[in-house]
Amino acid sequence: MKSRFSSAAWIGIYMLVSSTMLIVNKLAIFLLGAPSTILFCQLAATAVAVKIVAAAGMIELDQLSMEHLKPFTIVSMAFLATIYANIKTLQYANVETFIVFRACTPLALCVLDYMFLGRELPGLRSTLCLFGLLAGALGYVLSDKTFEVRGYLWVGIWFLVFLFDMIYLKHAADNIKVKSNWTRVFYSNALPCLPLFLLGVSSSENDKFEEFSSQGLAVLLLSCAMGCAMSYVSWQARSVISATAFSIVGNACKFLTIVINCIIWDKHASPAGLLCLCVCLVAAFFYKQAPMRAEAVTDEESPKSPALKKVGGAVVST
Repeated sequence: MKSRFSSAAWIGIYMLVSSTMLIVNKLAIFLLGAPSTILFCQLAATAVAVKIVAAAGMIELDQLSMEHLKPFTIVSMAFLATIYANIKTLQYANVETFIVFRACTPLALCVLDYMFLGRELPGLRSTLCLFGLLAGALGYVLSDKTFEVRGYLWVGIWFLVFLFDMIYLKHAADNIKVKSNWTRVFYSNALPCLPLFLLGVSSSENDKFEEFSSQGLAVLLLSCAMGCAMSYVSWQARSVISATAFSIVGNACKFLTIVINCIIWDKHASPAGLLCLCVCLVAAFFYKQAPMRAEAVTDEESPKSPALKKVGGAVVST
């Protein structure tokens, strides 16, 4: 009973943090107008928090070696580029725009999985779901009355960077040996801090420090706390449920984000746009990740082998 309660509690906490993180980031950007500074604060706060907890002996971190330096540098730069493009997208586009394009990433990832990570191409059901994602995204774009060229330019940049990030981080997770996943959390947050700080110094965002209101600083602190919480509870949630269940929870988080956004924010989509968004999320919900090619061949050759577990879904929260 206690184990079940613990699992339900972690899932509930993850859903709360994940569904509100996007809204808090949007609010922080609206109040402060300094995305680089916001991102630097979030990454630095997460890295410092993890280091403090490690120093207290509560978690274990690997010592950085030359063997880890190169791949973790690439990981951190890919992570930085993805998050920065994410924040710039939120600066110029509404929340639903980001969610729809996030839901459409499997269209490209299924091909990249086949090309680079040894997976089968999607089956008929999943292929129909992918076309449903495409139709929903196109319908949303056509119904978006707040269309901005800059907004869609940044979301397009984010889309391409995200694809590289997903493929390379999967490769890194399989090949970089670490004692704890907290090592990945720490270095993916710590290593981008210096280039991000230099970017903030070289930009005009420094002039906005004097304009920070007490309300803006409060939201900034909240976003940093939620960034730390997101890094922690996401791993906890992954550890207590299957990948498929985690995907379903991730989809539910997107719906919660839409509900919260429609209640507190005036920059949300039209009813037609929300309908298209729901089409995307329903299609993503029913999408099933293709198995590895080697596993598929083994399963066909051995009728007595256990059935392949259906793992993952199209939309998963970071």
